[in-house]
Amino acid sequence: MGRSRHAMGEREKELLENSVEEVAEFDRPHRVLSRGQVAERSTMLIEGYILRTISERERRYVVGIHVPGDFVDLHAYALKRLDHDVVTIGPTKVGFVTHERIGYIHENHPHLSRLFWFSTLLDAAIHRQWTLKLEQLKASRRVAHRLAEIWKRLEMVGLGRPNGFRSPLTQTDLADMCGTTPIHMNRALSELRREDIAEFRRGLVIVRDRAKLEEHGDFDPAYLYGGEGPLSVRHELDDDR
Repeated sequence: MGRSRHAMGEREKELLENSVEEVAEFDRPHRVLSRGQVAERSTMLIEGYILRTISERERRYVVGIHVPGDFVDLHAYALKRLDHDVVTIGPTKVGFVTHERIGYIHENHPHLSRLFWFSTLLDAAIHRQWTLKLEQLKASRRVAHRLAEIWKRLEMVGLGRPNGFRSPLTQTDLADMCGTTPIHMNRALSELRREDIAEFRRGLVIVRDRAKLEEHGDFDPAYLYGGEGPLSVRHELDDDR
């Protein structure tokens, strides 16, 4: 859901779900894949959240976040080694698909393979938007953008709430996600609260005015390739054979 599931036939859905050969649950932060580690399988996030992180000079940077339904490190099939860590936060359930199985799908099911490619390129679109907003916006507006995006992505997979969302994210996680310090993030979140835009309490995000949140964060969901925007994917990914 939210990543081209609408374009999958029933046989393809069954094939993908049957490709999950192992399911694992983690109650605490767990490094699913380390930077430079040879990858022999890729990770499907079933429940919870996963971060992509890079650590340099004793500082951690969050360069991506994943919500349930995301094929987190599908590109590890081609790269074999990633330039970042893949880490769970909070209670998480994941499914693993071996690269041998992914190779079988590429060779025998070209339409599903194309949808895999779409999913990976969607990650790239999200990364580009993060880079853009990091350059354009000050801290309080960056975090507004991140919160608006996470909320929208959860909605796309049927997990959004009417007035926000719950996650195991901390202020430190948000700071590492927005390229700032925990102290500056505390100030940024205080600004959102004072302006009656959103409130962050122990992982619970409460949004008073969604339009105001999206305006403050300069958030346009078009880059998520869903909904009714100019980049919305409708029947373009359907199997036309």
